[in-house]
Amino acid sequence: MSGQPAASANEIDSDARSPRASRRHAALGTARRGRATITNETERHLANRKRAHLMSSITLIGTGNMARAIGTLALAGGNTVEVMGRDQSKADDLAKALGGGATTGKWGAVPAGDIVITALLYAGVVPVVAEYGDALAGKVIVDISNPFNATFDGLAHSEETSIAQEVAKVAPATATVVKAFNTIFRNVLEKGRPNVFIAGDNARAKAGVAAFIESLGLRPLDVGGLKMAHWLEGMGLVTVALAGNGVGHWDFALGVDEFTG
Repeated sequence: MSGQPAASANEIDSDARSPRASRRHAALGTARRGRATITNETERHLANRKRAHLMSSITLIGTGNMARAIGTLALAGGNTVEVMGRDQSKADDLAKALGGGATTGKWGAVPAGDIVITALLYAGVVPVVAEYGDALAGKVIVDISNPFNATFDGLAHSEETSIAQEVAKVAPATATVVKAFNTIFRNVLEKGRPNVFIAGDNARAKAGVAAFIESLGLRPLDVGGLKMAHWLEGMGLVTVALAGNGVGHWDFALGVDEFTG
């Protein structure tokens, strides 16, 4: 993978490189660090989900705004959360801010969570998974990144692949990879109940991720095998294009309306 875009639809760990990129970073969770807020309606829904589902154990690799947003919802939904960051002080700070018994792990160590969410800029995801190596054996790795090009009118990779597919190439054989959360703006994740599209080849892993998503008060929608992750990244690109054009703001999410009769 070559080149580094100005931003991604939900990525959180790099500085903006232009005023235009800064606006996009702010809307997508890269420029501001505030504790995620949840509406009263969502709180009630999460409380119901918490009683109804089996608790998931989650490890967040990354310490930016998407990690904060997902971690906040995960704890509210009754899941356990571990934070890992290359900067240990940032990981400690995020775990403390999340509260709810959130813990920190040592970078590169075996994650405590069965589900490992790589909340990183796209260019760092594959190298980090390769660096962790066998520490990720048996884990479900969830890639949430978007490989946008610098002008936000295409994907950074020219081939019909995805970051999730590239992760699968370097992950341990016993690990499984799922694409999720990449079509959702951080601000919507904090205050809304959007649909979450997921893709992956392992039905059991997808079921576990779907159950976790439901515990957040969100609706998981399975789009098929891991090859579909490429098209989910394209959907992330369409979401950004809509924000800058037809919709004109960042307070929306792509979803599915069902019509019967």
